[in-house]
Amino acid sequence: MRTAIRSLPDPRFEENAVSAATLFERRSIDLRLGGRYSLANRRDVQGNRREFACRTTRVSPYQMMITVPVIGAIGERVISYFGEFGKLDGWVCEHAEGGFLVDLAVPKEKREQLAGKLSWLQKQQKDSVRDGRSQERIIPENPHSTLIFADGSTLGCFVIDMSATGAAVSADAQPAIGSPLAVGRSVGRVIRHFQEGFAVKFIKPVDRDCLDHLIIKPAA
Repeated sequence: MRTAIRSLPDPRFEENAVSAATLFERRSIDLRLGGRYSLANRRDVQGNRREFACRTTRVSPYQMMITVPVIGAIGERVISYFGEFGKLDGWVCEHAEGGFLVDLAVPKEKREQLAGKLSWLQKQQKDSVRDGRSQERIIPENPHSTLIFADGSTLGCFVIDMSATGAAVSADAQPAIGSPLAVGRSVGRVIRHFQEGFAVKFIKPVDRDCLDHLIIKPAA
């Protein structure tokens, strides 16, 4: 059995040696940003790192909490990318329900720059609160759901966004195009693959008022 080994920290990142609880209290903010991530021990058949969708829930210049479809092992290396602040490397340091906390490998000289950008993003987020009902595609408050495959097997998944006609999903599986499955209680077929997951088109359109209940609520 392979054991994940965490490399010794680079001296440039020595501030990360402080306890996770202490660091996460430092200048952390509630911030919801969509992105993608890969784990050192998750590879495709060609040996390349697999990428999955993720979303931040709380971020500081030292750490970030992300909601994910696939949990990494404690100490496992994480590479993440967010359009708002680019690539962020780090290590899984704690598990949480539906996600994990990442120690960010950010050099001292870049921490203040990251802190300033986080403050700006938080203000932008507050200033642009969206009415989900007016959007064609909705980003669910809780992105976790369940996939049900044709053979009856199930798998937890991360719903990137959804609409009355389909959903974009990230999971530790890549069903073939045309595969029938259900996302929560909504039945459809896989119609497209993309970098972090796949798109599902529902057999029948779903009432927008019922999206959360039918898609996000795990199947009983």
